[in-house]
Amino acid sequence: MSVPRPVEAADEQRGEEILAVFDTAFGELLAADPAAFRVKFRKMAASAFAFYRGTACLFYHDQERERTASAATGPFLDERTGRVWIHGDLHAENFGTYMDANGRLIFNVNDFDEAYVGPFTWDLKRFAASLALIGYTKALSDEQITELVEIYAGAYRERIHALATGAKNDEVPPFTLDTAQGPLLTALRSARSLTRFGLLDSMTEIREYERRFAPGGGSIELDAATRYKILAAFDGYLETLPESSLTRPDSYRVKDVVGRRGIGIGSAGLPSYNILLEGNSDALENDVVIYMKQAQTPAVSRHITDRAVREYFQHEGHRTVISQRALQAHADPWLGWTELAGIGQLVAEVSPYAVDLDWSDLDDPEEIAAVVADLGRATATMHSAADDESGHSLVPFSTERSIDAAIAADEEGFGALLVDFAHTYGARARADHQIFVDLFRNGRLG
Repeated sequence: MSVPRPVEAADEQRGEEILAVFDTAFGELLAADPAAFRVKFRKMAASAFAFYRGTACLFYHDQERERTASAATGPFLDERTGRVWIHGDLHAENFGTYMDANGRLIFNVNDFDEAYVGPFTWDLKRFAASLALIGYTKALSDEQITELVEIYAGAYRERIHALATGAKNDEVPPFTLDTAQGPLLTALRSARSLTRFGLLDSMTEIREYERRFAPGGGSIELDAATRYKILAAFDGYLETLPESSLTRPDSYRVKDVVGRRGIGIGSAGLPSYNILLEGNSDALENDVVIYMKQAQTPAVSRHITDRAVREYFQHEGHRTVISQRALQAHADPWLGWTELAGIGQLVAEVSPYAVDLDWSDLDDPEEIAAVVADLGRATATMHSAADDESGHSLVPFSTERSIDAAIAADEEGFGALLVDFAHTYGARARADHQIFVDLFRNGRLG
């Protein structure tokens, strides 16, 4: 019998590690809905970046192991900077447009399902590695990838310092139709061209002078008992909305309810429901679709032992909403939470104005660099939003001043940390992707 080469033995060991992490993160949901996870895993198999997007659990497992091995909190981390409200899954494709509560189209970070309280550098590292993976797929050289990560680090540092030394979050112009440039402006203009009527037309139909969900298209008809439970959970949701969202009670009259099942990379196996509401007038084109979905356990939470953080949240739906409201200025006015069968649910609008940043046509290094700088500034603004001035007691200090002081102690080392991590973990993710594909195609997953 031939002796396996060391690299093969290492791959086998890493494969077992990946299987163990996946079992912890996905085990129960996978057992409940294996078909949804087959779709999820096939999407993840498409590229190293798609794999990386779907494996925040593996990323934080590796970060925790590194922290344990060094017996230290890590560079730039102390009792404050290690306890900042973070996005939790900050990669290059988690940016896009949304309509804020003031009716403005904004480009910024989106998708807060993984948000939690932890080390601010974990967000930056996760983004830096995603940048390395995108750069690799676009055949950028290691030197070009290094430069992009340095640009991101520099833009983040510059914005954090500005906020820490006098500028307020509401004085820093957000990326809007008036201030954005390049691909960010393109995304905002694309979002502006969309309409609520277009969304409704794709999901609903008029029957007997009233709008109802159209059959097919992934919708699932509900039995009377399930519908009753959804409506009861909806009543609980209304109690979590801010007063400003409840100006017209008729807006919340339920017209129809259907079930859906998430099959995306991030939502596989999570039961979900769409609810059709009257909206802000009797006109049929102003109806609103909201979704209610089972909130997931954030990957980072498995590696944060702070009891005060764990006990702050009623359940994962509450955590997701409180986190989004903390990190995102003027969040979706329909954003709220509830419980269904004792499980926390996230409730929000199915927005017609959501457009993600499209990297497929971003190939010019100079244009990529400009976008990366904007994303660095957006990250800093997000981190500084949720602190002692936001009304949330969980982070009772100025995050921007704490982060600014930590970076100031080693300006040169800050960018170097992210550059080194981007290359190292980018290579690790590419290797893990190949291991994952072999595990999946040989029937080792589920």
